[in-house]
Amino acid sequence: MERLKGYKYRIYPNEQQKEFFSKSFGCVRFVYNRMLNDRIEAYQSVKQNPAIKMEYPTPAQYKKEFAFLKEPDSLALANAQINLNKAYNSFFKGENKFPNFKSKKNPIQSYTTNNQKGTVAVIGDKYLRLPKIKERIRIRIHRPYQGEIRSATVSRHSSGKYYVSILCKHEIAELTKTNRNIGIDLGISDFAIFSDGTKHDNNRFSTDQEKKLKFEQRKLSRRALLAKKSGKKLFDCKNYQKQKIKVARLREKVAFQRKDFLHKLSTNIVKNHDIICIENLNVKGMVKNKKLSKSISDVSWSEFSRQLEYKSKWYGKELIKIDQWFPSSQICSTCGHQDGKKPLHVREWTCTSCGSNHDRDLNASINILNEGLKGILETAV
Repeated sequence: MERLKGYKYRIYPNEQQKEFFSKSFGCVRFVYNRMLNDRIEAYQSVKQNPAIKMEYPTPAQYKKEFAFLKEPDSLALANAQINLNKAYNSFFKGENKFPNFKSKKNPIQSYTTNNQKGTVAVIGDKYLRLPKIKERIRIRIHRPYQGEIRSATVSRHSSGKYYVSILCKHEIAELTKTNRNIGIDLGISDFAIFSDGTKHDNNRFSTDQEKKLKFEQRKLSRRALLAKKSGKKLFDCKNYQKQKIKVARLREKVAFQRKDFLHKLSTNIVKNHDIICIENLNVKGMVKNKKLSKSISDVSWSEFSRQLEYKSKWYGKELIKIDQWFPSSQICSTCGHQDGKKPLHVREWTCTSCGSNHDRDLNASINILNEGLKGILETAV
């Protein structure tokens, strides 16, 4: 089956190309915010006078009023409109909150352009061609991409590094069946506990870098304080900007380490199992626990679940999400007796009915698997 798959690469633009990207980020942000503002005002007008017909201007109409919008790629501005429409649709479906205005202070600035008859292309594994840019951009292809290029998203991170995400359409073959099923219990001390007894350690990427990050952030705060005392703007303080990039690169390293771990683990699970059962955790609610919020944010359960979901669809496997209220840690996986709620410090317990001794997390993963398979049997019947 044909699927859309993204490949992210680091690019090394020269000064002129950096300037073009900076202008493009700003213009896309301007168009998005302007359109959002116009929609809000149009809605208020219709609310006051229902006879008025709501009309929304297009990026092409904005160009008549703002000449600087002619400089960036027109498809980048068109994609800003498409993104705003998606945000509105998600809001009306109840999936997301009302769209927010984009800020130039966001750590990642980006724009998306489409490939039209080879306007986006990789030349000889060393250079990238993009619309409106005459010179080729240096790119590092660390892994080959497959299929037809549909679009490219250029982004600049707060670390000062530039990346391009190339979206390709190609055939993804389903993996062969293994006749193996797995239940997964997610935790903090151990990231994932499988129903076959395997445990994957929580690497605690943020904790490993925490000491170094604290030191660099304090240095950044001191430099901000010195700039404030001298009456200088932070943008004009070179030492502050250098330190800001240093802190951003430390944070970026942690994010990349975490993402690499999650991708490798999720791919391995999908390759080796046909049915994957996992809890549908309410992470937003759990993060409200002040004692565990930092640890829960660091493990990225939501991202792991998202990766399992789309990879299962790609490769012809089945992901089953168990209801968040299912008492997986309270039920004895041997006899099915529910032994009541247990505090977090209880890692092992003995069933009062059959006398079986259980590892809390392993027992929960077995129950999750049994509940998932039970749901499949009930659906089949």
